[in-house]
Amino acid sequence: MKITICIGSSCHLKGSRHVLEQLQNLIAEHNLKDKVTIAGTFCLGICQEHVSVCIEDQVYSVTPDTTKEFFEKEVLAKL
Repeated sequence: MKITICIGSSCHLKGSRHVLEQLQNLIAEHNLKDKVTIAGTFCLGICQEHVSVCIEDQVYSVTPDTTKEFFEKEVLAKL
């Protein structure tokens, strides 16, 4: 599974660095480094809300506060 996180200026201001770090920690914590990769990108087109995160062509809006819930629902549940 590949997770792509927007690191553009709008998402950066909304906490993309914190979302990225939390996802990296959760992946390590669950020993998923061989199953999940993370990549950075620029604008995914939905910068109006929160940090844009893409998994399998589906774009989600994530905040630093919702990252763990997002990980459990969209990553762990689909592996």
